[in-house]
Amino acid sequence: MLIIAEMACSHEGDFSLAKDIIDASAIAKADAIQLQIWSLQYMMSPQRKEYELLKKIEFSSQQWRELIAYSRVSFPNMKIYVCVYEHSTIEFIDSLGVDGYKLNSSDLSNPLVLDRVAKTGKPINLSVGASTIAEIHSAVKRISSISEAPITLMYGHQSFPTHPENINMTYMQKLAHLFDLPIGYQDHCDADDDSAFWLPAASMGMDVSVLEKHITHDRSLKGIDHESALNPDEFIKFVKMVRTIDQAKGINTPREFSADEIKYREFQKKSIVAAKGMKAGSILKEGDLSFMRAERLGIPPNKIDTVLGKELKGDISAYQPLTQDSFR
Repeated sequence: MLIIAEMACSHEGDFSLAKDIIDASAIAKADAIQLQIWSLQYMMSPQRKEYELLKKIEFSSQQWRELIAYSRVSFPNMKIYVCVYEHSTIEFIDSLGVDGYKLNSSDLSNPLVLDRVAKTGKPINLSVGASTIAEIHSAVKRISSISEAPITLMYGHQSFPTHPENINMTYMQKLAHLFDLPIGYQDHCDADDDSAFWLPAASMGMDVSVLEKHITHDRSLKGIDHESALNPDEFIKFVKMVRTIDQAKGINTPREFSADEIKYREFQKKSIVAAKGMKAGSILKEGDLSFMRAERLGIPPNKIDTVLGKELKGDISAYQPLTQDSFR
């Protein structure tokens, strides 16, 4: 399970806050920090109401260079993913040696972004929220025609916050089947509600391989992107929850019994035992035997036909489990 801590715009244009969020993501033991890098002039029309706000918080190329270097040096084991929103910064981002890309669903039909990210050959988390099958198919086909970059479909509506009835989580499995690609869940539920924990937990039962969750410095300040973002202490609990569930999921094929399972079998399973004390040479009949939990495991009850008519090798006491060594 890859756990991605999504910084988004929670840094609010403050370089020190961005470093704090990187620190918090690493302390929580997220597998990756995700940054959003853009050049606003290519991303959004000045006529959009969000334009002026994004202009105020936009980091320079040098600031991003320093932040990524800071993360690399301070936390070398934490991967760095970047969510791109337009084509002009992709070459710069790739020069920073990032580990993977996130493509927003707004760019599923953007050939400039799809082509340039595909050419990097790096893992691509492809956001498919509120997108049609045709849009997803077109983007996947275009990327795959350019490179063998691994693609994970990232499912989740990016409302802030997203109401549970709008998630339609079961649809993730349909997408995974249709495209034969790994699936991830990007959660945007209300961070002030317990669902911010148990809905991502529920998604893990649908074989997601990536979980993306927003992180902020202090949600109570109600800054940018706070609605679905966890505080640092909450993110620690979130990662611990995910790791615990991931351990519990195990694998879907038979495996060797663990030490605890062996102990459980010895406690729980029944064996064929002597219903009474018997002497050596006795020929076993059905009335001589019983099925019980014994002090140790012996021959299981479904093997009784292999026991009937056998001659005892030695004396046997009541309730003693029978084993293959019990017979001549």
